[in-house]
Amino acid sequence: MSQITEQTNISKSNDLIVHKGVCFIGSALVPNRAIINGIFDGALTALEVVVEADGQVSGTITATDVDVKGVLKSTTTCSNLLTIRATGFIEATIEYGELTIERGGKFAGNMYQRQPLS
Repeated sequence: MSQITEQTNISKSNDLIVHKGVCFIGSALVPNRAIINGIFDGALTALEVVVEADGQVSGTITATDVDVKGVLKSTTTCSNLLTIRATGFIEATIEYGELTIERGGKFAGNMYQRQPLS
């Protein structure tokens, strides 16, 4: 498969993937999932954010769901489910709808649960 076809297939999925070894600095508005296995520094808005075990995110995140297996040092607004996996570490101010922390997951900072809409 050619490089152009591969890039087209990736863009059609509406995902952003920052691979291990890649450093992204800036802002991104992602219609679907942002999968971070490298370094992301900036403003990230996505339907779902997944910080993989080797991923590091700093800046600001706005998402419906956030799943952290790596390091997140971002001011984060998560309207639905925030999950901190056993390998995850968050040092931030977080606003969330629901929260799951696996045994071994670490958090330092401030947490605020969003009030349900009436």
